[in-house]
Amino acid sequence: MGVSLNNGRGSKRAVMSDINITPMVDVMLVLLIIFMVTAPLMTSGVAVDLPKTSAAAVAGEDKPLSITITEKGEIFLQNTPLKLEELAPKLVAVLGQKADTRIFVRGDKNANYGMIMQVVSTINQAGFTKVAFLTENPHGG
Repeated sequence: MGVSLNNGRGSKRAVMSDINITPMVDVMLVLLIIFMVTAPLMTSGVAVDLPKTSAAAVAGEDKPLSITITEKGEIFLQNTPLKLEELAPKLVAVLGQKADTRIFVRGDKNANYGMIMQVVSTINQAGFTKVAFLTENPHGG
């Protein structure tokens, strides 16, 4: 909308130089939604083929540690590879005396069951009792 000026020679419309920010806001909102949807999908980790189960998810309030055993028997604390004998000292160093911290064990479905049990035993011997196994839901939910 322009402002009408009457300077005696008829009416002229003055040019208004307002910035229309509506398209910019629309683009920013679309980008925000895209980043909110894709950010959880961008988590990186060790790729394992988890076994499937129909058990319900475990509710937890604290941020758990994840220990992964690959098909080849490699052990990872979060994304850091380590040996079985290094696991207990590393857990104590990371968690200190917080023995109630939840620790998730992710074992590849083709991993050696004995190796997974050795990892769980090592975690328990280090004084951590809240150990849970991660699986995939076969129905995708």
